[in-house]
Order: sequence, then C-alpha cells, then structure tokens
Amino acid sequence: MKLRVERDVLAEAVAWAVRGLSQRPPVPVLAGVLLEASPEGLTLSAFDYEVSAKVTVDADVEEAGTVLVLGRLLADITKSLPHKPIELVSEGSKVQVTCGSAKFSLQSMPTGEYPTLPANPDPTGVIAGDVFTQAVAQVSVAADRGDTLPILTGVRVEVSGNKLTLLATDRYRLAMREVMWNAGDEGAEYAALVPARTLDSLAKSLGAAGNVSLSLSGASTGSGLAGFEAGQRRMTTRLLDGDYPKVTSLFPTSVDTTAIVETAQLAEACKRVSLVAERNMPVRLRFAEDSVRIEAGTGEDAQASETFEAKIDGPELEIAFSPQFLLDGLGVVGTKYVRLGFTQPTRPAVLSGQDEIDGDADDSYRYLIMPVRFAN
Repeated sequence: MKLRVERDVLAEAVAWAVRGLSQRPPVPVLAGVLLEASPEGLTLSAFDYEVSAKVTVDADVEEAGTVLVLGRLLADITKSLPHKPIELVSEGSKVQVTCGSAKFSLQSMPTGEYPTLPANPDPTGVIAGDVFTQAVAQVSVAADRGDTLPILTGVRVEVSGNKLTLLATDRYRLAMREVMWNAGDEGAEYAALVPARTLDSLAKSLGAAGNVSLSLSGASTGSGLAGFEAGQRRMTTRLLDGDYPKVTSLFPTSVDTTAIVETAQLAEACKRVSLVAERNMPVRLRFAEDSVRIEAGTGEDAQASETFEAKIDGPELEIAFSPQFLLDGLGVVGTKYVRLGFTQPTRPAVLSGQDEIDGDADDSYRYLIMPVRFAN
C-alpha cells in the first residue's frame, strides 16, 4: 500500500473511526483500525463486535492494499503531525507514516484475523441531520446511566410511517420527541431499542454530515442490528434485548397550572441557587402572582433564592425537583421559552418548548420529571 492524503482529512477520519474502540478489547486485533486503499480512496474501519464504524476519504492512491494498525496510536500520531500531506507506505510488517520531516514506523497486525464488519440493513428512512442530532440529544439525556436495568440504558426508536418517535427514561424522568422523516415504507410499524450512549455519539458525528439514513429493519427481521449512514460515514450497532416498559401513559392528559418562563433565565437561576444545595438535595420552586421563586438550602445551612417574572395560569403551586434533572431538561428543550405543566406538587410535571411567551406550546418534545417530596 502506498498513498498520500491530507493531514486534516486523515486525522479527522481516524479519530472518528476509533472513537468507540474499547480500551481493553476482547482480542488484540480489535484495537486496530483497518486501512484499505483503492482507486476510490482510503477506507478506515473499526469494529468491537458491538459497534462498527466505516469512513471513506479522498486520497491519492499509488498502490492499493490493506493494513491493520493500532487505532488509538494512529489517531494520536495524525493529530500531532504538522499541517502537511501525509504519506502512508506499507513495507513488510511495518507501516511508514511520513509528514514533512516527521517519520513514524508502526507495527502492522495480521489482517486475516480481523473480523468482517456487519453490513447495514436495508435503509428504512431518511431524516435531516440537524433534526436527528437534536432529537437524540433531547431524549438520551433521560436514559439510565447505570446497569441495574439494561433496557433503560437504551433509547426506544419507534417507526410509524412518516413519524419517528424517540423515547427514554431512567424512572425519575421521561423524555419523548416526535419528528417527521422520509420513510421508505409509509405503512411500516416497528420499534428498536438502541444503546443511548452509542446513539448520542453517532448522532453528533453523523448529523453534521447532512441527511442521515437509518436502517432499523433489523428490529423486525430479527438480526438485532441498526445501521446509520451520512455522507461517507457508516455505523452499525447491536440493539438491546427486552420489552421496554409502557411509560407514555405517565404523561398527564391535562394540567391544572401552567407556567411559561424564559428558558435561559430559569436555567441560570437554578444553577446559581443550587450552589448551596447539598448532594441529592432539591431546589424548590413556587409559582404565584406571575412570578416564580426558586430556593435551595434550609435551616442553619447556606440558603439562596431568586425571583423573576413568569406567566402563570392556574392555582398557585410549590414543587421541588432535583436541580440536575431540571437543568438537563432545560438544556435540551431548544426554545426561548419553556412551558411547565403541573397537576399536584406530588405528581410529575411536564416540560415542553415554546418560541413566544404568548404562542402555542411545541409538544413535539416533552420531558416529564418526577418531583421530590419536601417537608412543609
């Protein structure tokens, strides 16, 4: 193999391909990145039996060939090289990396031992990259970070014709986003449970590349695989097994009190007053007389409070939340104003977006958060 490629192009491609590689792979070759040079360019592949990544970049290929080298080492080297073209040449069991006056010699690994990457299932729909990235971020924030219930570490992706619904919960909050997409089959009805961390990572990296093609037919064919593709980047991931709980019924059909608040103002106030809240202690919010008062701290401990305007409709209400859970929802709602809907201080509240203070709520995204009980 012999080729020349731009430094920034190679560094970005290697970093993207190896970002999911395990620090302790089950077999040594899975620590590698596979480089395949052909007349079409340079293709880089990484695989750990759970997630695969493949990207093709432009390169001036003089001699086609395939080599396997340590992925993270190559990523560290390429990002440290000067901004000059890189030349890659394989010589026996070595791969020579030359950039200007910098030269590296890497030990290659046997390509014959490298597993074949899974093929993407047939595409089942296409969604705008920015919409996909935002939707995943809005929902994955509510996925469980622990391992007690593995199914709650996933995002449930439901397809119903041209509507795509993403759902996640950790039992203390619940996030749901509905978006329209271009389905390959407008009569399709199925669901897949995708690991949240993997989905969040790939959405950020693929969304910037343009429209994202989703291949979710694995959920119905039994292959247990989902595929994602944007531009010259392709990824697959194993799906989670198990029956996801029917949690959408937790969203209340009506609310007694609504409060419309500027999103940034509420988020900044929550950050400030929570500085005095000890670990696992809530912040308290009181909605009354077209204002919201947010407080933290009690008794002889440090205390903080802040009051600002809000549009209130309904009876006065005082409620307490985990500050981090509240901030998570405010951080991804994506609108200038946030609408909070309440029934009782002991019942879940619903957070949704709103562009104008006197406008309509945007219910395409809903974030349900459980309150924290506090002593009166």
